[in-house]
Amino acid sequence: MRRLTILLTALVTLVLGVPGAAQAAPAYPTYVGSVGDSITRGFDATLWGCFLSDCPAYSWATGTSSSVPSHLRRIRAAQPGVTVTASNTARTGAKVAELDVQLAALPAGVQYVTVLIGANDVCTSSASTMTSVDSFRAEFEGAVDAYLSAHPDARLFVSSIPDVYKLWSLFRSSSSAQNTWRSFGICQSMLASSNTETQRQAVVTRENAFNSIMAEACAAWAAQCRWDGGATYAYSFITSEVSSVDYFHPSVSGQARLANITWAKSWWAA
Repeated sequence: MRRLTILLTALVTLVLGVPGAAQAAPAYPTYVGSVGDSITRGFDATLWGCFLSDCPAYSWATGTSSSVPSHLRRIRAAQPGVTVTASNTARTGAKVAELDVQLAALPAGVQYVTVLIGANDVCTSSASTMTSVDSFRAEFEGAVDAYLSAHPDARLFVSSIPDVYKLWSLFRSSSSAQNTWRSFGICQSMLASSNTETQRQAVVTRENAFNSIMAEACAAWAAQCRWDGGATYAYSFITSEVSSVDYFHPSVSGQARLANITWAKSWWAA
């Protein structure tokens, strides 16, 4: 049934154009939620106050710091005088298998939910321990189907996974980054110095598969789900936009960049 739905969506797109392109944007929400992993928790965003810890105030999704034009801050700015509540149930270290739990933990009144998950399914101890494509599909589709079926008025925004190969390329010549990745065992499937190019390309292939699965899942719920079109994956972060703590997570300016990239693909982009 899902495959048929996706095929029908593709046919409608060819005949009528991009689904939703001619539709008016939904009303701004008054309750915003976010789910995912350490990126959405603002982990290691800066050395001061966030060293090896979460700093959700810097989150691209529901952050409150003036340094990050988060989705929450933009939604609040668009509705002066209106109280807009937020809930961030993302968890540092989470994989896609936890997505259904995080969505279920959101308060009943949430109208808009951002989703950024999958980095920990790619970034494992080795390429052989990455989450399988079949498991990722079952977990992601199952969580999205269950949540949107139970909340017909809710809307999801799904971000693609940042490109970890580009991250490796950015810091491949940095001894500090290499030592940090090795010492903390960060994303060794991609970032281990002993990896071959063939092994790294296997990670690239798996990440592309995960992004495709999320795009397809959103297409099946076109009225309620907005995919970023691969914008986050396509972006090449610069060194200042990556944490100086772990050379992996977005820095404060990286969170701000991620907020800009994703908001440009949201329902309310200018």
